[in-house]
Amino acid sequence: MKLRYIIYILIALGIAYLVYYRISANKKIAGDGPGMSKGKGGPAKGLQVNGVVVSTSDFSSNLDITGTLEANETVDLRSEVSGLVTKINFQEGSNVTKGSLLVKINDRDIQAQLQDALTKQKLSATIESRSKQLLDKGAISQEEYDTSLANLQSLKAQANLVRAQLAKTAIYAPFSGKIGLRSISEGVYLTPTMVIANLSSINPLKLSFSVPEKYIGQIKSGADISFTTDGYPKTFTGRVFAIEPGINTATRTLQIKAMVPNASQELRPGSFAKIKLALNTTKDAILIPNEAIIPVLKGKTVFISKNGKAQQIPVEAGTRTAEHIVITSGLSVGDTVLTTGAMSLKQDAPVKVTVVKN
Repeated sequence: MKLRYIIYILIALGIAYLVYYRISANKKIAGDGPGMSKGKGGPAKGLQVNGVVVSTSDFSSNLDITGTLEANETVDLRSEVSGLVTKINFQEGSNVTKGSLLVKINDRDIQAQLQDALTKQKLSATIESRSKQLLDKGAISQEEYDTSLANLQSLKAQANLVRAQLAKTAIYAPFSGKIGLRSISEGVYLTPTMVIANLSSINPLKLSFSVPEKYIGQIKSGADISFTTDGYPKTFTGRVFAIEPGINTATRTLQIKAMVPNASQELRPGSFAKIKLALNTTKDAILIPNEAIIPVLKGKTVFISKNGKAQQIPVEAGTRTAEHIVITSGLSVGDTVLTTGAMSLKQDAPVKVTVVKN
């Protein structure tokens, strides 16, 4: 029995020692604090934190939106008249110049009509000339001469009408651009409802996009934009050239178009674009990292280092980007804003700051 009591006493003493050791260790940790350990007989060391020195720079506020690339000019080529296609004068996917002949339709019947009209016009001109001579001699009345003159003018108009019909049998490029895939072949009977091919001018391109109504005061014609597409990893640029005069009442947005150089023809109409639109530029703006901001009940605060101690001060903030936030009041140039240790910092706590690049 005595041996059992001795064992119980030893176990109790062991547990008591462990409890005493843990309490002593916790007191030591609490007294020193993380990063706040005291040197033997020396002053407290500061909490190791990072910070940035406040400076000013020009800040451009950007708006991230999406848009669609469009051809500068585009048209579905069609014929004005029906007829048999006798010649196709272009290669699919090639560049064509304005005024070049693309398609020719059989015009032999119209040529015959033109020759008939010209023959009648020539005969009528001879009759009009003779009538003029007879009128001068008083051999015919003015009414008779007027009839011959009217007949001549009517035949001239008919000849011009046939020429117009003849011109419609030749289809020319209305502007310079790249022609797409054709949907006809030589020998097909072409009608005005049939699309021959699509012609697009793709240098430059137009970029169409919309911005929310609240930004209309910050969008100006001539503003620069940058954008990316899924097809290429690089960034392209453009410039706003046209703004819709009114707001879309259904979407509450403003329609805008920008001109985009495309000399290499890398970009294609219809592509989806991720746009970064510069709204305005603030001179001498104060920017600090987002992680320095501490939200509080009445706004926002930051910690700065002053005489080796942390000082919590209120600030007012403006535009926020992915990495930085604009401070409109509360900070001055030269202040050291603390960017780490926010959860451990307290007012007047000693800190040791490592300055990093903002």
